[in-house]
Amino acid sequence: MSVTKQAVIERLKTVNGPDFTGNIVDLGLVSEIFIADGKVFFSITVPAARAQEMEPLRAAAERVVKAIPGVTGAVVALTAEKKGGGMENAPPRPAVQPQPRPAPATRPTPHAPPSESRGKRGVPGIAAIIAVASGKGGVGKSTTAVNIALGLSANGLKVGVLDADIYGPSMPRLLNIHGRPQTADGKTLRPMENFGLKVMSMGFLVDEETPMIWRGPMVMSALTQMLREVEWGDLDVLVVDMPPGTGDAQLTMAQQVPLAGAIIVSTPQDLALIDARKGLNMFRKVDVPLLGIVENMSYFIAPDTGKRYDIFGHGGARREAERLGVHFLGEVPLVMDIRETSDAGAPVVASKPDGAEAKIYREIAAKVWDRLREERGGAASAGPAIVFE
Repeated sequence: MSVTKQAVIERLKTVNGPDFTGNIVDLGLVSEIFIADGKVFFSITVPAARAQEMEPLRAAAERVVKAIPGVTGAVVALTAEKKGGGMENAPPRPAVQPQPRPAPATRPTPHAPPSESRGKRGVPGIAAIIAVASGKGGVGKSTTAVNIALGLSANGLKVGVLDADIYGPSMPRLLNIHGRPQTADGKTLRPMENFGLKVMSMGFLVDEETPMIWRGPMVMSALTQMLREVEWGDLDVLVVDMPPGTGDAQLTMAQQVPLAGAIIVSTPQDLALIDARKGLNMFRKVDVPLLGIVENMSYFIAPDTGKRYDIFGHGGARREAERLGVHFLGEVPLVMDIRETSDAGAPVVASKPDGAEAKIYREIAAKVWDRLREERGGAASAGPAIVFE
């Protein structure tokens, strides 16, 4: 059964607007609706000052749409009515300079390896560890992380992936890896491999449907073991798919692991950018270099007509990067191929390497590598530089 826009609109009219003042359709809060392969995409505009309390409204809209016969899924986002980007009260930062940053006077001397600094012990054989993070879930962070990793590999680097999302590990499914890792000596685990990547994930150690009801210390213990008790071998880059948000696990990971840099993934709408800024600030507080921002789900090109839809807005992450003085790494469109190949366990960079989407990820990966070189003073093989204040 095909789903029509009118059917979606009629269902959305049953969802009350803020303060029960009519329904969200008649109030003009619903964006243009797009439907593809039974999936429904739209956003709801809400007052920026009341964003936090509007999540039940978004969930209600998603729920009634999913109940429509023929609907296989719904992507519903909140977006804020904005003035001057919705972030005009924040102090401006200087524009990004393309030259490498000069080393601060407090940077460790060449004779003091970073692994001995401030308790951040390096991992033997791994030249650089980078984190891919987001201020909130649902922005496509894991899909972005794995395709950047594959892009780095396609560009000639030796790459590994650590799935640090203990509560919702995605790498086993994204990379179509099954089974349990073997041990090298009864203590050290051998990483799983596919598409040229070495991978470790909690998803290899527990069943997919087993809930992880762990507190912070248990999470950190598991992450430490997956990082330091794995036979990674020689890697140019280890990509860490961080948990979403900025909680205790994320902060401790950033404080204890010698990260060479961090990438923030966000969607274009203002509310996602507010959460993205929290992630940026977290890494800044622990002196982790910011490699840049990726705008995911930047726009949608209808496969049947070729028409472009800015379902979640467009360009918000680029503007935010410019405002904060952070590099903008690129924009990834909302494309069916990316979703389908990810669901099938064959990410687009690996399964369709000559496609337009794979090219986007490879270009982002190249920018990431360039940024790493800048942060390390242009030395491709030098260890990550840890900066202190």
